[in-house]
Formats: sequence, C-alpha cells, structure tokens
Amino acid sequence: MVEIELDGKKVDITEGSMIMHAAEKAGTYIPHFCYHKKLSIAANCRMCLVDVEKAPKPMPACATPVTQGMIVRTKSDKAIKAQQSVMEFLLINHPLDCPICDQGGECQLQDLAVGYGGSTSRYEEEKRVVAVKDVGPLISMQEMSRCIHCTRCVRFGQEVAGAMELGMIHRGEHSEITTVVGETIDSELSGNMIDICPVGALTSKPFRYSARTWELSRRKSVSPHDSTGANLIVQVKNHKVMRVVPLENEAVNECWIADRDRFSYESLNGPDRLTKPMLKQGGEWKEVDWQTALEYVANGLRGIKTDHGAKSIGALVSPHSTLEELYLAGALVRGVGSDNIDYRLRNAEFTANEGVRWLGTPIASLSTLQSVLVVGSNLRKDHPLFAQRIRQATRKGGMVTTINSEVFDWAMPVAQSLIAPSQLWTEALAQVAAAIAAEKSMPTPIAVESVSEGARGIARALMSGERKAILLGNAAAHHANASSLLALAQWIAENTGASFGYLTEAANTVGAQWVKAAPQQGGLNAGQMLQGALKAVLLLNTEPEFDSAAGAQAKAGLNNAQMVVTMSPFKTNMDFSDVLLPIAPFSETSGSFVNAEGRLQSFHAVVKPAGDARPAWKVLRVLGNLMDLQDMNYETSQDVLARITGAQAGDVNEVPAALLSNVTSAPLQAAKVDAAEPCVASIYQLDSLVRRAPSLQMTADARAALKGAAR
Repeated sequence: MVEIELDGKKVDITEGSMIMHAAEKAGTYIPHFCYHKKLSIAANCRMCLVDVEKAPKPMPACATPVTQGMIVRTKSDKAIKAQQSVMEFLLINHPLDCPICDQGGECQLQDLAVGYGGSTSRYEEEKRVVAVKDVGPLISMQEMSRCIHCTRCVRFGQEVAGAMELGMIHRGEHSEITTVVGETIDSELSGNMIDICPVGALTSKPFRYSARTWELSRRKSVSPHDSTGANLIVQVKNHKVMRVVPLENEAVNECWIADRDRFSYESLNGPDRLTKPMLKQGGEWKEVDWQTALEYVANGLRGIKTDHGAKSIGALVSPHSTLEELYLAGALVRGVGSDNIDYRLRNAEFTANEGVRWLGTPIASLSTLQSVLVVGSNLRKDHPLFAQRIRQATRKGGMVTTINSEVFDWAMPVAQSLIAPSQLWTEALAQVAAAIAAEKSMPTPIAVESVSEGARGIARALMSGERKAILLGNAAAHHANASSLLALAQWIAENTGASFGYLTEAANTVGAQWVKAAPQQGGLNAGQMLQGALKAVLLLNTEPEFDSAAGAQAKAGLNNAQMVVTMSPFKTNMDFSDVLLPIAPFSETSGSFVNAEGRLQSFHAVVKPAGDARPAWKVLRVLGNLMDLQDMNYETSQDVLARITGAQAGDVNEVPAALLSNVTSAPLQAAKVDAAEPCVASIYQLDSLVRRAPSLQMTADARAALKGAAR
C-alpha cells in the first residue's frame, strides 16, 4: 500500500493505482470525461488535471500513478484554472444545441460547464461541422459535431464488446469518430455506448426526441429475456415505458445490458398488444368482459374433465414467465387432477431432472476463469453478458475452448475448437473425457474408438489452472442426448476440478425447475402435448410456432384440442386458440425471476396494465377460484412467493442450496446419430417481446436470422 495526501487527507491506496482511484476511495470528485472505471485509461480529455506538489505543471489524475508521500490538491487555484482552460477548449467547437439535445439533463459536459465554463467565449471562428452518419437502427450519430473525442465508445467496443466497430480518423480539428466507410454498429451490446457517451454525440435512435430526461420517472426492474437477470431502470412518462437503461449490479450485469434488454420495450407499446379478453364465436373473434371469458374457460375445463378425464388437460408455459405465474399454472393444472405441464418447449429429451440444472458457479466468477469449455452455444449471441464476462477472463490470460457444430465469431480468442455435427457432440465430449482419463491413468467413462488432437487440446486446457468451468449451452440443453452430455460434463468436471452447469436459456429457466413446471408423476411432456395429445390446452405467455421444437407443426397438434386458451400480452395464436386472455408483460406486473446462478430477484410493475390486461398470476388465481380449487386465495404476488419459498416474502433471495444440484443418475449412452438439430432461438427471436421490437428486427443479426430461416 502507498500513502498519499489528497486535499489534506491521508489516503492508503494500492501501489500502481492512479490518483483518480485514490480520489474515488476518498470520496473526492475530480471532473473527467474520458475516464471510466470499466475501460482502459486514455487520458484524452485532460479535464481531470490536478495540482501535484513538485510537478512543474498540472497532471491528469486518471493517468498519474501514486507514489509514497505524494501530495495532491484537486481544488487549488492551479488545478481549477487548468480545468477551466480545458473546458474552454472543449467548448470552442461544441454546438449550442442543449435545448434540443436528448442528452440534456444527463450530460456530463453540460453539468461540468456550469462549474468550469466561462460565461462568454474568446473564440469567434465558425464551429466545425461533422458529417451525419447512419450506423444502424439502434444508435443515432446525427450530431457527431458534439463529440469531444473522449474515445469511450471506441474503447468499449475494443475491450468490452470485443469488436472495434468505431475508431478515430484524421488528426487535429479534423479528427472524428466513425465506422469503417458505410458499415453499421452491429454489436449485441452496442446500446451501452449511448450510456457511456459523456455528451450527446451518441443517442438512442428509438428514443430520439420522445421525451426530456427530467420528465421521466425511474423505476427498478429485471430483464425478462436471457438468464443473466440483468438489473434495469425503466423510465416512464404518462404511464408509458419510454426508455430502458442499466441499473448497476456488480454481481450480475455490472453496469451493462444487452441490446435486447434495452430496446425490447418498443413492443410494449406496439400495435399487437391485446387489451381485452376475446372469444372465438362462429369463427370470428369478439371482445368480451373478463367475467364472461373466465367463466367460459372454467366451464370448458369442467366439461372436458368430465368427458375425457383430467389427464386430457395440460399447460404449456414459457420460462420467461415469472416464478409466481409458473407456480400458479402448476397449481391450477394439478388442482384439476393432471400433471401435464411443461416449460421445456424447445427440448428434444425429457428425462426427469434431479435437482435444478443451473450455471454451477456465480456469474461474477466467469470474469476470473482460467479455463472454460463451452458446449453447444453461440455464446456471444445467446448470452451477451456472460460472453462479456468470459471475454474479460481471456484478457487476463484465460483459455476458452468449445465443442460446436460450426465456428462462431465470439469476439474473443478461442484456444481450441472441436467442430462436429450436433449428433456427434456426445462422441466429441467422450473423447475429451478419454483424453483426461489417459492422462490420469484411469478407466474411461465411455469407450471411444480414437481421440482427436482437438479433444486432447481441450483436455489439456481443462487440466491447467485452478478456476475452470464446463458450460452447456442452449443447444446442449435442447439436445436429444442432453442427459448424456450432462453426465459426461459432470465426469470431466469431477476429474479436473472444474464447475459444470447450464448457461440456461431464459429469464426463469431455473425458477421453472424450482416450482416444478414440468411433469412430476408421469404427465405428458411438451413434445407429447404439442403432438395433439390434449383436449384442453392452456398456453401461458408462449407462441408454440416460434417457441417450440415443433415449429409450424405445433399448429396441427393444437388444432386437435377442443379448447385452447392463450394467455398473452399480444394478439397471437389466433389460428388455433378459442380464448385470448390479455396478461401483463414484465413491465406491468410484479413478480420474480431466478437467473442462471440461482439468484431470486423480485420486481414491481412500473406502469399500469394496458387496457383491460391483468397480471397473469391474478388470472390464474381467479381461474382456480372458479374451479373451486384449494389454496388459490392469494392477495398479492408476494403472498405467492412466500408460499413458494416457505418464508416471509423478501426473506429469500436465492434458490435453496439443496436444490442447486446437477448430479445426474443418467447412464452414459451411445449418441442418437439420427437425432434432429437442437432447436435454438436466434438472438432477436428468443421471446414474444423481442420479436415485436421494430428496431431490433432491423438489426444485422435479425436480418441474418430471417435469411437463414428462409433458406
């Protein structure tokens, strides 16, 4: 440790730290633009100049290392005059457009200009103008004349997103930040550049000119998309979601969010919203009141139970639904005497799970892994924030290896790739196990004919280092040999000292397992239900055509049912449904999600439900009451959560440790070589919200996925 004096206070700080770090520790604010705690030091803006004793001139706090006995003054005349001079230079070319700038009210330059800027300028020359650039549907670069060349956006692309899509060209007053000629910004994390821009140069294209920042109410929430459980601040005006930005949580999403977390809010205000219950009568859809719709459903379920038995009733539920909704859907189905409920719509194998399949390690630990094997995942697109964590690990020397069906660009160095058709993944993982067994002179868990050099490379990587993990992706979870892949991953982990687990697909995949939203006593699985085995089907927040392995064939199976009830925020499934019940999306209901690491995160509604939409947990509770089921009298979602956890609401913030177990008794079996390709959703087709967000559907990733589907 080094001791310095900062504005008369003694501060102990780690050797090698900068003055800025010492100031942060001491709670002293030093004005800055280019410095960001998550990015490398550039020392571009010079706004952080401070007075260091015995230094001939002011020094940049972000780039000056501390030394023993150093005396620093941040508010001396020398420091203040230096900072004012820098501000004067920054404002020479900055346009005077605060009144129409989206960044107005949350602009660092605007804030600091109040304290360090002059009331008049000595410069009367014309201001420089930078040409307008179109870099895609998410980020607006219409006003790059505002840019102060802090290079935060450039460094973010290089260091966090992994792709240097922006850079600086020319020199002096002709310098400008731009893409390679004509290219767009296509990173799945690109929206974070908007947040870190300290001026109004990069702004949100969907939000542009929609509202002023001081008009917005800010409310906490949790992302309903992938399994990160990213913490959000949802900004609201006149009971309408206007913008979504990250809420910092170092243990989960740090200060970043993925673009689908940021821009999917467009669908909440879209034309597809279902705002009134609807019944299909004589082939035509008619709006009805809630009482009529719910009584129709309750009477239909009673009649089908009487005529065909309780086992002809089932529910297909989305793992993007809240914990409370999934629990009550299970309670409803089991209350009528059935065990037909399943969230595993994209799975090809439906073995009974022991415990809960989860990540197997804390999310934060991904940043410090020394070796990681990823099986069956396009990591960067399936889990952008997990990929960002693992990218951090590679910057510290971590080795990434993979078993996949094709080479994906993960924007990070991959030490070893074993590329094989998905039907041969079991064989590929068995070869890795055999290589480890040979190295340790022990019997192999499953016989293989030979071991490839790629498998040996993966084995060597997993046997080195101390912090390591084996992560099974969405394609591995949905694989026809999923249990064998898991058993092999477990064997390899036990013999290399690695953790093992699933990246898990959706916001509540772990929560769905916890509340048993899958058959427990021999009920039908999702595959069987989608083939037409039911007479009454409840669809909770899911569109089987897009959310299941059956795809378009799901329509034929559901058309066999006498009654299909769709509970959705959108007008969907209208070809085969008989009832549409409008439920509230995550922004309009309270509830909880359990992320990949087993962290339970609850949230409240940020706006009122649209039209006559109601929270799904309330709809399910009332249906249970109409069906005269026991234990369905809940007043709030917190009451439901308390029932699930067996504790007072708010007292539990994670899945019980006893349940977080991947231990599997599944035998190691030969691969099903004739199995179909695993069903995996592309980045902007994951759920009903992102599918209906216009800006996301105009991105390069979305267009590429549609082109691939057309082929």
